[in-house]
Amino acid sequence: MPFINVKTNTPVSDDKKQNIKSKLGQAITTIPGKSEAWLMVGIEPEYDLWFKGDKSPAAMVEVSVYGGASSGAFAKLTGEISTILGDELSIPANRIYVRYGCTNDWGWNGSNF
Repeated sequence: MPFINVKTNTPVSDDKKQNIKSKLGQAITTIPGKSEAWLMVGIEPEYDLWFKGDKSPAAMVEVSVYGGASSGAFAKLTGEISTILGDELSIPANRIYVRYGCTNDWGWNGSNF
């Protein structure tokens, strides 16, 4: 039950959104037990986002995970996310933040896991 939300100050075409969504679906498997089958992705283009005081291309990515994962798995996913956003949106890795959040309470279909 992961959720990945990408906020970026760059425009993102529908084709790029599909590519990013698909690539994130593959990348989430770096976390053991996670797959695209339960992945939800949000993409917020042209978001008012400044990094280091300017609006050069940047991204804030939030990854929410039911349960948890190792720091190593999260590090691998950060690398994957940075590569995806670099390839698809030309955002340099040093202008991307990735924040991880884990929870044991996750609601779906009217109840919690």
